[in-house]
Amino acid sequence: MTPKTEGPREATTADDWDPFGKPLFDDPSARALSRVGVVDVGSNSVRMVVFDGAARSPAYFYNEKVMAGLGQGLAETGRLNPRGRERALAALRRFAMVAKGMDIGPLTCVATAAMRDAKDGPEFRRQIESETGLHLHIIDGAEEARLSAQGVLLGWPEAQGLICDIGGNSMELAEVSNGRVGRRATSQLGPFRLQQVKGGRKDLIAHIRTQIAELAKVVGTGHERIYLVGGSWRAVARLDMERRNYPLLVLHEYRMAPDSVLKTLDWIEKSDMNQLRAKTGTSAARMELVPLAAMVLRELIDTLKPAEIDVSSYGIREGLLYEQMPERLRRRDPLIEACRHAEKTQARIPGFGKRLHSFIEPVMGTVPPERFRLHRAACLLHDTTWRTHPDYRAEACFDNVTRANMAALNHAERVFIGLALLHRYKNSRTGSRFEPLFTLLTPEQIQEAETLGKAMRFAAMFAIQDPQEAGTLTHDPKKATLTLQLTRRGAELYGEVCESRFQSLASTLKATAVVQRG
Repeated sequence: MTPKTEGPREATTADDWDPFGKPLFDDPSARALSRVGVVDVGSNSVRMVVFDGAARSPAYFYNEKVMAGLGQGLAETGRLNPRGRERALAALRRFAMVAKGMDIGPLTCVATAAMRDAKDGPEFRRQIESETGLHLHIIDGAEEARLSAQGVLLGWPEAQGLICDIGGNSMELAEVSNGRVGRRATSQLGPFRLQQVKGGRKDLIAHIRTQIAELAKVVGTGHERIYLVGGSWRAVARLDMERRNYPLLVLHEYRMAPDSVLKTLDWIEKSDMNQLRAKTGTSAARMELVPLAAMVLRELIDTLKPAEIDVSSYGIREGLLYEQMPERLRRRDPLIEACRHAEKTQARIPGFGKRLHSFIEPVMGTVPPERFRLHRAACLLHDTTWRTHPDYRAEACFDNVTRANMAALNHAERVFIGLALLHRYKNSRTGSRFEPLFTLLTPEQIQEAETLGKAMRFAAMFAIQDPQEAGTLTHDPKKATLTLQLTRRGAELYGEVCESRFQSLASTLKATAVVQRG
């Protein structure tokens, strides 16, 4: 699912033209989003996030969570957990002070199922506002579903399917299609609620099945994808990675087949939860809820019958940021905007990445948009680790991309860009500690990434400001030639190192290197 780019392939000048539009991070409407702070008071956790929101794919400038357990026991008592209240209030006092210390604007604070359902929710809200100065918005289930769906859209602009957000006391569903949120539904299928269901395992399963059948009447079935949002789902996905021995432990855009998930759910049922917790580093408070969340997921798969199950690390907090974005910023490709921002702040020559890409395009040939954007992203990032020791730049590049908090980038795409950047600094990948990750790519994708990397390796040092001022590249696959047409200036720049790297690129293409001097 590749985000759409803006506008046709037309523009004023070659230098101004860009299929992704002019960067917006310096635009006043985008700059206004810088340092946006949000607080989410949930049934299980209380979290504060401060986004560096100038780019379309925001960075987490600050992120703190307290597993307060505010909604634990709510179904039985009708009131917030007393110890949870103490912990939540202490966390909110701290968050208010931290926000003042950062000198950011007012925090946007929302509370979900526990606060809206508890008898003492209104009284606790007044206490929070009195003691912290934070204004807390208690939202209903439909609004929670909408914000969670918007969070998924922030990271997945082309998301099509059903968002499923599980919290401590509720579970929300929302339909997304064509960048919009459609039908929504809410339920009391959070693990804290399920802990209070009377009877044995069969009664619990029957209860879950009935609730999901009612949800399906509202949002429909047959959605190709389910997007899982929430800590309990992420814990299940992390366990799926463990069972499969999956090489890349990044949860965002982790994609699972229903059959694989069902095998993992069977494995969870038969396993010692303490051992699983130790293997995956999951907190005890979170792992306690996993078996119940697993039961809900099994019934969701059985009822909704999705073709694919995807994990989103973005949810209600990101949805609050998305809410504040102007529409033209929402339409941008999060990956490209994040890479542009990284280049501007970390590269030696901001703006060179675009010129580098233009220079090497003939080598890569005409490619579809989903590959073009990966090539552009790699070029924008090619120099962002220049401060790293030369012996480790290749590894730093790979690590940065594969583990970065970037949106609109699946796992294979992460590895593709990482491998291209590895070859930007290193000819050979043999013996690399990253070899297990290369299995996420096809042989053809590995070859393409190597070619892209070696093209960047040559072009990045061929000329300082713009390689096209020094020459042009032409690749003829039929004749198996790679031709470098040098300008007069380029002839003086084409030294021994340039020649060696050009020959290496030609060898990767299985082409004869031809140098023509103008």
